[in-house]
Amino acid sequence: MGRHSLPDQYGAGGSDPRPRARRRTVAIATVLVLTVAGGTAGAVKGGLLSFGSSCKDDPVRLRLAASPDIAPALTAAAKRARDSGVTSDGRCVAVTVTARDSYKVADELNTGKKTEVQVWVPDSGLWVDRITANTAATELTPAGEVASTPVGVAMVPTAAKSLGWPKKTYSWIDLAGATMQDDSLKLGAADPARSATGLLALTQLTTGAAGLKGGETQAAAMMKTLSQRTSDSDSQVVETLPRDSSGTELGNPKRNQALVLTEQAAYAYNASADGGNGLDMFYPKDGSPRLNYPYAMVDQLSTDESRAALRFMNYLRQTEQLKLLQKYGFRTSDDSAPEAVVAQAGGESPQPYDEPAPQPAPDAALQEALGTWTITVQSARITTVVDASGSMAEPVSKSGQSRMDVTKASLLQALATFTPEDEIGLWEFSTKLDGDKDYRVLVPTERLGDQKDGGTVRDKLSAAFTGLEPVPNGATGLYDTTLAAYKEATASYVKGKFNALVILTDGVNQDPGSISRGRLISELQKLTNPERPVPLIIIAVGPDADQQEAEEIAQATGGSGQSVSNPSQIQSVMLKAIVAAGAQGNAQG
Repeated sequence: MGRHSLPDQYGAGGSDPRPRARRRTVAIATVLVLTVAGGTAGAVKGGLLSFGSSCKDDPVRLRLAASPDIAPALTAAAKRARDSGVTSDGRCVAVTVTARDSYKVADELNTGKKTEVQVWVPDSGLWVDRITANTAATELTPAGEVASTPVGVAMVPTAAKSLGWPKKTYSWIDLAGATMQDDSLKLGAADPARSATGLLALTQLTTGAAGLKGGETQAAAMMKTLSQRTSDSDSQVVETLPRDSSGTELGNPKRNQALVLTEQAAYAYNASADGGNGLDMFYPKDGSPRLNYPYAMVDQLSTDESRAALRFMNYLRQTEQLKLLQKYGFRTSDDSAPEAVVAQAGGESPQPYDEPAPQPAPDAALQEALGTWTITVQSARITTVVDASGSMAEPVSKSGQSRMDVTKASLLQALATFTPEDEIGLWEFSTKLDGDKDYRVLVPTERLGDQKDGGTVRDKLSAAFTGLEPVPNGATGLYDTTLAAYKEATASYVKGKFNALVILTDGVNQDPGSISRGRLISELQKLTNPERPVPLIIIAVGPDADQQEAEEIAQATGGSGQSVSNPSQIQSVMLKAIVAAGAQGNAQG
């Protein structure tokens, strides 16, 4: 499904959940039957039936696709199994392991088409959930978990020491914030749309931000910053580290000094010949979510293949194979952290590496985090239209600040969350601002990083926001302005960006010469094109605005009407509305 495919696991259509439950019941029953059958055979050859033939002459061959980080360990285990003559029903078990990114296998299985994969070990149960949530996907039979590894933040030693490692502990928000405050400390991560590591960390960040004042703004800013330093996969993000931790590479702006990384990935990096001085590992004090490497059998296995797949899974649970997995940097027990693994990964007391993993994030939290990420980091084209009528001069607090003062401050905060690639514009409206027109274009909707008149578009926009002032005795020309701005936004639609029109008003339409509300809605509906979506977001500010009217008008375009009692809430409400509009657009697409 392309770059942003992971959300399908949570909202794949509106099908009735009962067929999914039946599928899961059948899958579990299959495992039980096969396990019992395998157990019945336990009287012969240590749990395996023999029919007298040489296992080497006719092995049961299995094709296993594994996440690239665990594939080497499973390859070694498969070789051990062959060398030691592990059998199922008297036939050797010959497992061929192929390293494949989990999101790629998930996309393949989600189509429901025939696949070469017979057994699948992705890095997280998130991917299995995605498949089992879709009744059209290839069926899977989960059969347990192979290993686990916690997700934290790894840093080059100089960066870690500057933050007080290992004695000082941080939350996820604290760690991300520290990298934003220090220009010399760049944080990289794998794309949450393709990486369970990235998504789990992102969910921890957004969950932590939700409990803070202004947390939504902080989360959006972190996502914008992080998005500029993401890699397509977990293996690629490691390649962004400085090649020489003691030399000039530390100052290379293209290199990251900190990474969202699993303990196992840090272990592997530190164990490699190219690791240099290695990495130090922060384990956030609000919990390190874990990858859990589920073992799933893919539909269309024969009985012999299913039994052999279960035999290999049971083989992986043996003591020697658990030691093998630890040798490759994985944890094999939830009870305690293997000290050798933690030490090699760069962990050190009093970092909370031995704390139990936090409860898995609910699907809703994962979906919200990924939806926010998708919209926040996607290049945007947004025209902002601000009410400049006389009522915007009314005070909103004892400090004497007017509605316009607080609105400007909120818009300036929002502007800081956009990147140079985003296109943002500004209109103001009242009545008869430009001849007979109720509106005036202050800054055309253009790329923020472009140079204009000795500065950037961002500079011009910041100055324009700062210069907004209420028009004395000006009325609210809402309807004509809305139609004109929407015509412009749809006519200048840019494919590949999130296009939207945001209108802020503190009152109802007061222009007697304007079109009617019914005519406005009719015209908006004519302009709306699902292939070129431009949601209209109207934010009703203060007690004099009509939220119901805002909703009615905005919904004609697939947008939404919002309401805030204080202009200081504009930024957070705007982000929520943009995320909701983007999520709806993704669902329709």
